[in-house]
Amino acid sequence: MPNSTSDSTSSEQSVLSTVDLPAVRAYLLGLQQNIVMALERAGGDTFLRDEWTRAEGGGGISRLIEGGSLFERAGVLFSHVKGMTLPPSATLHRPEVAGRPWEAMGVSMVLHPRNPYIPTTHMNVRMFVAKAAPETEQQDIFWFGGGMDLTPYYPFEEDAQHFHRVNRDALAPHSDTAYDAYKKWCDEYFFLKHRNEMRGIGGIFFDDLSTGGFDASFAVIRSVGNAFLSAYMPIVEKRRDIAYGERERDFLAYRRGRYVEFNLVFDRGTLFGLQSGGRTESILLSMPPMAAWRYNWQPDPGSPEARLAEFLKPRQWA
Repeated sequence: MPNSTSDSTSSEQSVLSTVDLPAVRAYLLGLQQNIVMALERAGGDTFLRDEWTRAEGGGGISRLIEGGSLFERAGVLFSHVKGMTLPPSATLHRPEVAGRPWEAMGVSMVLHPRNPYIPTTHMNVRMFVAKAAPETEQQDIFWFGGGMDLTPYYPFEEDAQHFHRVNRDALAPHSDTAYDAYKKWCDEYFFLKHRNEMRGIGGIFFDDLSTGGFDASFAVIRSVGNAFLSAYMPIVEKRRDIAYGERERDFLAYRRGRYVEFNLVFDRGTLFGLQSGGRTESILLSMPPMAAWRYNWQPDPGSPEARLAEFLKPRQWA
């Protein structure tokens, strides 16, 4: 089932008539609401709601917290946008869709906890449709993508194992090979080349999924989206009451700098949003509320901060 961007072929293209766009939209809106409700119960803070429209077509709903007691910054975003010309970030990997009108919809979220012992997390499930040019023999092309990953600061092996096991189990009904393939893809995607390190302990990542048709591909992103709370919230509950001080908060800010570097330099979703005229406030809601950089700083050998490096390399967690 897993396929890479470079392996896209005509057999992976699907006629739009087989696609149930209202069903995808309804699922994504329900997923956003379910996650927001769970986070509100856990943290006691109410998510703000910001509904917006896009001049070229479509819009979205941003749900967010800033300055919360559990989450210092959190965004759970739904968008359904349309356009007539794809930006370079989209056509770079799929040149066959250049010049086509398009629709994209998805739920994307990033949670930045206040306690440094709770990892930052990101989850995204999305669908893309590139429409055929009028009066041609082209077919509409769709694909799904998504995944989730974990970025700890003071890591625990049992947390990494739990997170990966939930992801493995979510994909198991769909394919015997999907978890291994998507884990490898995640390890390679969330990698800071200029730092020679992973952003965190990975998870799963996939894109260009249409093999098996609409129903099978849609089922995969539902399984991934539905698994998020089970993967992440038990970790939050285990770590939320661990005491921390200025030292841990300083290290949190330093490591958040890596998060900023990845999102602005490498992340395809961020680049697509900015290049396609997306809503900047929503796109950059993934950024931490504060971050710090130190010139050539290294943690003391044997310190809790130094231990993080052992986790920032591919490992078989599940």
